[in-house]
Amino acid sequence: MSNPPRKVVVTQKFFDDAAIAFLQDRNIEVAIAKPPEGKGEGDLDVDDIRTLLAGAGGWIVGHARITREVFQALPDLAVISRRGVGYEKVDIQAARDLGRVVAIAAGGNDASVADQVIGMMISIGRRFQEAQRAMNAGNWTILVGTELYRKKAGIVGFGRIGRSLAQRLSGFEAEILVCAPRLAQEDIERFGLRHVGFETLLEEADYISVHAPLTPDTRHMFNAETFRRMKTSAVLINTARGGLVDDQALLAALENGEILGAGLDVYESESDPSKQHVTDALIARHDVVAAPHAGASTQEALARTNMIAALCAAEVIDGRTPPAACLVVDGR
Repeated sequence: MSNPPRKVVVTQKFFDDAAIAFLQDRNIEVAIAKPPEGKGEGDLDVDDIRTLLAGAGGWIVGHARITREVFQALPDLAVISRRGVGYEKVDIQAARDLGRVVAIAAGGNDASVADQVIGMMISIGRRFQEAQRAMNAGNWTILVGTELYRKKAGIVGFGRIGRSLAQRLSGFEAEILVCAPRLAQEDIERFGLRHVGFETLLEEADYISVHAPLTPDTRHMFNAETFRRMKTSAVLINTARGGLVDDQALLAALENGEILGAGLDVYESESDPSKQHVTDALIARHDVVAAPHAGASTQEALARTNMIAALCAAEVIDGRTPPAACLVVDGR
């Protein structure tokens, strides 16, 4: 596509003035779109998107589902720039076939998600939520918790966020077990990692944090069988993608005392509303620390990801290529 329109539409919330100014300085018009009444970004249909994206060469997006039909409805759209790092809601093959660019905000939210994981690990281990609920009911009995210090911490997947998490865990003198296809020798030496298989990680880890992509092979990688293989004192953290964990099986494992607790920022109900009752049951529990898919939602991370998403959109509109770490597909 030659000479795409010099207009970027933003459908994400919290797009800041600095990122807007960056695009405007590149002589690119910025439109902050509001979904129709009663709809969030993830609820937009093709007609909504066609209306919101009219005349746009770039789209800074978060949770909308971008299908082949959407691409076909937007012939002038040159670049999808996700303010995030996942892209499972984008039809990548369609983007390639139709000559579009898809980019992600790589490196923008690593620190914020890793911080959230550490916070969840400590909160569950020290029983903060359970203690506060008891105190609100007038019961100030001291609840004995467990430390993160020098525990075995398992990381499933070892990309940017996994690496940031390892850096933080090393400050707790944790023994870090990593299950990933490959590890750089530099990382092994820097953090003292143990490269282990999935079964070993399940059996040994006191804390497990999931940082794998959601694929047919990884869907429900944590299920009834894996929970039975974990320590009864183990804590599971999922800040990656709903679907990596079988939430119904997790609920059963917590009810049966098969694991100690869970920290959840993502849920199967995000893509399957029929499972909302499972999510509701999970977040009501005292042994679950929950957040509404907010791992990247700090002021600092939003500022970083906004700027990276803006840069990727501007580069494509100017006929250049986004940074290699951000580029998912370039169909031009």
